[in-house]
Amino acid sequence: MIPPDIRALILDMDGVLWKDDCPIGDLPRIFQRIHDRGLKISFATNNGTLTPVGYAERLTRFGIPAETCQVVTSSLVAAEMVAEALPVPYNPPSSPQYARGEGARSGGLARAVFAIGGDGLLQALRLKGIEPLPVERAGEALAVVMGFDRAITFEKMAVASLLVRRGVPFFATNPDKTFPTPRGEIPGAGAWVSVIVTATGVEPVFAGKPAPHMFELARKRLGTPKCKTLVVGDRLETDIAGAQADEMPTALVLSGVSTREQAEAWKPKVDIIAKDLGELVG
Repeated sequence: MIPPDIRALILDMDGVLWKDDCPIGDLPRIFQRIHDRGLKISFATNNGTLTPVGYAERLTRFGIPAETCQVVTSSLVAAEMVAEALPVPYNPPSSPQYARGEGARSGGLARAVFAIGGDGLLQALRLKGIEPLPVERAGEALAVVMGFDRAITFEKMAVASLLVRRGVPFFATNPDKTFPTPRGEIPGAGAWVSVIVTATGVEPVFAGKPAPHMFELARKRLGTPKCKTLVVGDRLETDIAGAQADEMPTALVLSGVSTREQAEAWKPKVDIIAKDLGELVG
């Protein structure tokens, strides 16, 4: 089903490759066929709970050869956006304080944020020299950054709301309202973000799909033009909408969130609809 002129795939993961720890189809066979066709691969996910290293290790455990540079997460993109928006810390990049993500304590504020999310988001921020603050120090935050957090608490949400209402810039990894699991769909990052939006009336700046930033980074690493790079996802309003807005060919797999009925009613038309990645690859 993949057109012969396609040279690369940008693959979503949750709902395309797996649901939690359950693989969708015979992944080693599927990726052998992708390899046999000579297609380049980038894994681009709105789920930024793991680091790229963590995702590469998980892909390998599922029998999918992968390198860290092939993985693009919404947390990586969010950290880049926050780093561009915040003041540069006083400590030079060579200093131990900068390496730990700390700003100068005398003469200026730290380059610090209040972050709600998993290790993937926290490590991405630290790699950009940004200090994720605990609840007890949230008053020092120069921004609020939200992602998918399995350890979410009322206090975290309350603190984030107070900061945003105070005018602190608000960033979010992705707008996914649900997260697919073998038990069904559970609240995703977008569901928790919507609580802050309701409480404050402020919309965040989103890093993940359907915003174009992830596609741009993935395509840059692949080195392929838009017209020859097929975006494969399971969610119409993020994977497909984002790819269409970026003028890239699209393939929806029905193994995750969106249904065939929804896909057939979608405008503009999805280029390919497949039962799962195995059927798409053939």
